[in-house]
Amino acid sequence: MTDVSAIPTTLSTKPSRSIIADTWRQFRAHKGGFAGLIVFLFILAVVYIGPLIHRIDPNKIDIRAKNQGPSLAHPFGTDNLGHDMLAQVMAGGRISLAVGFTAMLLALLLGTLVGVTSGYFRRLDGPLMRLTDLFLALPLLPLLLVIIMLFRDTLRAYFGPETGIFILIVFVIGITSWMHTARIVRGDVLAVKRLEYVTAARSSGMREYRIILKHVLPNVMSSIMVSATLGIASAIITESALSFLGLGFPSDFPTWGRLLFDGASFLQITPSRVLWPGLAISLTVLSINYLGDAVRDALDPRILKSR
Repeated sequence: MTDVSAIPTTLSTKPSRSIIADTWRQFRAHKGGFAGLIVFLFILAVVYIGPLIHRIDPNKIDIRAKNQGPSLAHPFGTDNLGHDMLAQVMAGGRISLAVGFTAMLLALLLGTLVGVTSGYFRRLDGPLMRLTDLFLALPLLPLLLVIIMLFRDTLRAYFGPETGIFILIVFVIGITSWMHTARIVRGDVLAVKRLEYVTAARSSGMREYRIILKHVLPNVMSSIMVSATLGIASAIITESALSFLGLGFPSDFPTWGRLLFDGASFLQITPSRVLWPGLAISLTVLSINYLGDAVRDALDPRILKSR
């Protein structure tokens, strides 16, 4: 009889990798997404840590130094009032990113709520999708302009010129940006709710809200995260467009779009005034888009990695 204890053990004792580690490995394999992450972190560092190094007040007026080109004292030059452009770009970045993140959260909340409700409850699918189609059919830019013109003065008088405009900009961007998220989440929910474990949970008498929170939402989280990354870029672009049209924040409360609007009239005198905020917007949006592609690939189990 063969001695079982004499048989050499060939099973590997190497621990399996966690889901987070595997996701991070797949994310790093996406060269564009990893480069986008580095660029976006660099922009965040410049915007939030840069003022600790470059301590010039962005609203400080120095008429004697107006319309200057890049120099050691003013690396990005100055505007027609002597404002330091580097300080203004950093201050505008904080506002633009705050608008982007806050508007994205509002759009994500609305889109996820509509998408999950529409996909899970069949009787509400028709009305909610027709509402989504209605918002998609609206001309968004004219609608944004009308809302801002109607409520801008009221909110500025009630909350102050800066806070009132911030609330208004975030609100109008959020309520006009949730439709694509709702459609994506609805499609995923329709697929998830037909799976066996969801059917078993429903048959066991589990309440609907618990099924949604425990089984449905975790399985559509990847789509929500991708929508979040792309929503930030969309919100920054929309805010920049509104500020460029002169309907965003006041001139003493700079954003990247407002800096473009103010510098357009001085393009022939100091072209760097539009170069730096335009470059900041482009790099931020481009890096976030690459981040969204990488997050989608890393979280999608159907994409086979050959790397």
